[in-house]
Amino acid sequence: MTYAADLLSDPDLWQNSSFVFNVTAANTSSVAFKPLLSPVMDKILNVLLIVILFITMVSLGCTMEVSKIKRHIVKPKGVVIAVLAQYGVMPLTAFCLVKAFQLTEMTAVVVLICGCCPGGNLSNMLALALQGDMNLSIVMTSCSTLLALGMMPLLIYLYCQGFTGLQNAVPYADILISLIMVLIPCCIGILINYYRPQYAKTITKVGLTIMMISVVVIGIVASIAFDGSILTVLSPPLMAIGALMPFIGYTFGYIISSIFKLNQSERRTVAMETGCQNNQLGSTILKMAFPPERIGPLFLFPMVYVAFQVLEAVVLIVLFRCYQKVHAGRKRATDYQPATTEDGLKSPSEGTL
Repeated sequence: MTYAADLLSDPDLWQNSSFVFNVTAANTSSVAFKPLLSPVMDKILNVLLIVILFITMVSLGCTMEVSKIKRHIVKPKGVVIAVLAQYGVMPLTAFCLVKAFQLTEMTAVVVLICGCCPGGNLSNMLALALQGDMNLSIVMTSCSTLLALGMMPLLIYLYCQGFTGLQNAVPYADILISLIMVLIPCCIGILINYYRPQYAKTITKVGLTIMMISVVVIGIVASIAFDGSILTVLSPPLMAIGALMPFIGYTFGYIISSIFKLNQSERRTVAMETGCQNNQLGSTILKMAFPPERIGPLFLFPMVYVAFQVLEAVVLIVLFRCYQKVHAGRKRATDYQPATTEDGLKSPSEGTL
């Protein structure tokens, strides 16, 4: 019987979100994946992820304008609230869900890293579709990306303290190096937008297109390469977490911005920026910072996560557009006042001398 068939025949298959793990009773931190990728395929996948992330981050940098960042630094209320919502709500949500579903060591690290990721290009597109404040969206993405260099390792370290034996499972140095390498293409994009703004929009469109296509391509390639073990990231607990995280982020992002009395467009923007994170960054960090025998196919969880982010955001966009149409129809009906018979008829003597 094949390895995948053995996995599917396990009666405890759906009781553990990381059923491909080999966990001994004596040592629950002894976790390893059976190597499923050849060294060549593993290198190809690594290079593909790095190239895609490089293009995505350059395109993200091309949306950042120094003048807009300065303007929001002078009046930072919206940005501060948005950044606090993102780095406050999402990591805490990831931590609570990991505890609630009692995930194993490596799976918990994967979810925590995804929860601590900054915003990305996708949030800008969704904010635009919801008629949000695009200046705030772009500046928030810029600030959260730059802050990720310090905030991601710090938050991962703090939340890992809540798990026994998890503190030593995270390669903080490798994550920090990955973040530094990510900021380089982002800075290149900022320089392109500053010195050659005529190319910035084209690069951004190309980057967004490649980002969306890459999610599908990498998912297909990895599914073929990992065969049956791809079911690891499609287990019910991880699917539930992937669905709940963006929903909680969108909801609390809107609630928090409402409490601080931001206007409606800013509230929609903060909601999108909070619940929508840079999953390309998450996948690349997971693939590059952890050895294949430890991470296995779990580096694909951000792909599942982004699918739910887009799906739930599309539902919100459709509901918002329907609300706009209904509200506009009611307003037209209220504003329209047909002339009465008395107003429309005038006596023959009116208007004459």
